[in-house]
Amino acid sequence: MKAAEIRQTYLKFFESKGHTIVSSSPVVPGDDPTLLFTNAGMNQFKDVFLGFDKRPYSRATTAQKCIRAGGKHNDLDNVGYTARHHTFFEMLGNFSFGDYFKHDAISYAWELLTQHFKLPADKLWVTVYSEDDEAYEIWNKVVGVPAERIVRIGDNKGGRYMSDNFWMMGDTGPCGPCTEIFFDHGPDVAGGPPGSPDEDGDRYIEIWNNVFMQFNRTEDGVMHKLPKPSVDTGMGLERIAAVLQHVHSNYEIDLFVALIAASKAAVESAGGADIDPASPSLKVIADHIRACSFTIVDGVIPGNEGRGYVLRRIARRAIRHGYKLGARTPFFHKIVAELVNQMGEAYPELRQAQARVTEVIQQEEERFFQTIERGMEILEGALAAMEAAGAKQLDGETAFKLHDTYGFPVDLTADVCRERGVTVDQAGFDAAMARQREQARAAGKFKMAAGLEYSGVPTAFHGYEHLVCETSKVVAVYVDGTSVPEAQAGDDAVIVLDHTPFYAESGGQVGDAGELRNGTTRVLVEDTMKIQADVFGHHGRVVEGSVKVGDAFVAKVDAERRAKTVRNHSATHLMHKALREVLGAHVQQKGSLVTPERTRFDFAHTAPMTAEEIRKVEAIVNAEILANAQAKAEVMGIDDAQKSGAMMLFGEKYGDTVRVLSIGSSKELCGGTHVKATGDIGLFKVVVESGVAAGIRRIEAVTGDNALAYLQGLESTVGQVASTLKAAPSELEHRVSAVLEQVRTLEKEVAALKGKLASAQGDELLSQAVDVKGLKVLAATLEGADAKTLRETLDKLKDKLKSAAIVLAAVDGGKVQLAAGVTSDSIGKVKAGELVNFVAQQVGGKGGGKPDLAMAGGSDAAALPAALASVQAWVAERV
Repeated sequence: MKAAEIRQTYLKFFESKGHTIVSSSPVVPGDDPTLLFTNAGMNQFKDVFLGFDKRPYSRATTAQKCIRAGGKHNDLDNVGYTARHHTFFEMLGNFSFGDYFKHDAISYAWELLTQHFKLPADKLWVTVYSEDDEAYEIWNKVVGVPAERIVRIGDNKGGRYMSDNFWMMGDTGPCGPCTEIFFDHGPDVAGGPPGSPDEDGDRYIEIWNNVFMQFNRTEDGVMHKLPKPSVDTGMGLERIAAVLQHVHSNYEIDLFVALIAASKAAVESAGGADIDPASPSLKVIADHIRACSFTIVDGVIPGNEGRGYVLRRIARRAIRHGYKLGARTPFFHKIVAELVNQMGEAYPELRQAQARVTEVIQQEEERFFQTIERGMEILEGALAAMEAAGAKQLDGETAFKLHDTYGFPVDLTADVCRERGVTVDQAGFDAAMARQREQARAAGKFKMAAGLEYSGVPTAFHGYEHLVCETSKVVAVYVDGTSVPEAQAGDDAVIVLDHTPFYAESGGQVGDAGELRNGTTRVLVEDTMKIQADVFGHHGRVVEGSVKVGDAFVAKVDAERRAKTVRNHSATHLMHKALREVLGAHVQQKGSLVTPERTRFDFAHTAPMTAEEIRKVEAIVNAEILANAQAKAEVMGIDDAQKSGAMMLFGEKYGDTVRVLSIGSSKELCGGTHVKATGDIGLFKVVVESGVAAGIRRIEAVTGDNALAYLQGLESTVGQVASTLKAAPSELEHRVSAVLEQVRTLEKEVAALKGKLASAQGDELLSQAVDVKGLKVLAATLEGADAKTLRETLDKLKDKLKSAAIVLAAVDGGKVQLAAGVTSDSIGKVKAGELVNFVAQQVGGKGGGKPDLAMAGGSDAAALPAALASVQAWVAERV
């Protein structure tokens, strides 16, 4: 039974038992910023089990995409070295939310395994938690499993309820005993039954785990019975496929046989040869293509932090294994097509994203192949030196150099080292990394708030509702980074107030500007920054009077500047939503800057946006503006925010309560200031779309009066161009095309005239050729020639001189252009590349090319006559 059939049989079986087939959730959890990757089938149902969410069904079944390659659940180092470890795997699961419990869960599992998958009953063993008499009795009395094949597992992990057969979501919360099903491969395979000293052998393989959530564990360690016990099960598709296909390794099932064959073909197409089909490196590549592809499908791109870094580690590990097998050009992306062929039907999102997945992987390969050869040379050299010295640990500095300069993640270096029986000095690597970060911080340019020590009252922010605070009291003053009791006129100072309407820079939005004023003093506030999370520093210059701790001021925000900023900020939210609609759900914010002048938004996307895509985004945002929908900000618990569908950014640290902004069709967590209604934005216009890093695009846009000014500027430019070309603006496209065609025609005429001139000069130069031991040598200047003309003239002279070595030069604005040619009968004696380099070095340049034709350039035109004169003697020495 093929893997695809097994998956379908499982889902249809449980559907026949009243379960709703629920699609796999993404491998990147969209509603849980605390989870790096989906690593179990129950992840998408976590809130259901906790009672925070209700579904229209009480029974569900899934085939869930899972990744374990980062954080707590990290199998990356074992992939390729064991029979059953993967970075990506599929978990088949059935779930009961307060519906059926132990009896039905066990009965369903047994029926599916023995009646539908036709596994011999006498080959199945089970384990139960030692205190779970109920599960034991069901297996023994109801199902009929003999007592000798039921193993009770107690607290074997160092504490109460710490057992292989007791599952916990965390230190507190839902938990309960579990029962696992094992398949016995028979006495020909080494290993003992579960619970025995040699249980880690391959004879008895766990294929299914049934978790019975029946308790809620409180902080005091007490187990309270849940009012509605639930079931959470999981069976690895790859493991059960190995059993049903009578193989002992997951990498021998049909799915992996196809991917390994595709991996072998891809590596061979990139330079590999004589590859053993059983090579562990092929297993690594075949495994990693799944993890990389499904991660990219869900919007992640290779990067230097978070999920992006995990993706980069996996991809580069696969590339290194291909390099080990002989690949010297990108190959990994070629396997995507076979993966789609194998899994595209079960996961249509993979088929839909095939082109983008292929492109992202190819770009990452091209970057890494630029440095992998040199990095491997350094690593191989270090390992050779260690072997000679009898050392067994690679120093951390070398590992860091490979990471920092050549893009080798440290676990990739460790992977290579493990193959040689040595380890990496992780502590030394960490120290080098920490030192670099510290140096980067020291070299950075910080604003005045950096490093200020403050221990007073927090700042109360009133800027959402008001732009003026009539009484704001000074609680701290800093000049030159030092706390002072008073700042005088002319001082640049940072002032902390107990109440403020000034927004402090955060979340990409710049801080407010404005002024502080009382009867004797005036401070121009140029920026507002956070000294601490809830302490605002007002940066500015005291222009009149003095500022003392305890003074009261009227704090007034620059209303026009704030209005421009909030228009841009609110438009950014609408633009983010529009980008996801136009480009796809993989679009994720990677950075933003909102100023009064414009909004700058960085997002994950691999290709430049087309003009049509930009127009669609502009149309969507401006339609939202015209709808003039009211903006609404609500403060709520993080769990309620997740359930509301608000967009959250992975990597952001959210508190227990968050601010959710709803504006138009957008809903995001945001602490910034915004318009009251979308119509306040006025007008939205994209002005720049560009790339800023691999897989990261940037949009810059303007709103309101800035958008009007931008369009008026374009209109003025168009008018000036139209006037210059003596055409109406509506006729510009036709007029510009005509002018360009005229220019192309003239360029062709000029080129033809240059060719005729050069040909005439060439005929004149024939008489200057000198015979040197039977070889005609010519070195001369061709007036007014370009590179193309030099080459064409050179070819004609070679035809006429028959056996010759020729150097032609042209000078344009002090720059020298050189061309050297040698006839085919003479390249055994004289090489054009060597000849042109000889001349180029004398005129401050260098060059090269083929033995019969080479080009060069130089910057010293004054030295050209002497350089050409030296050619005859140089050739004479070689013929």
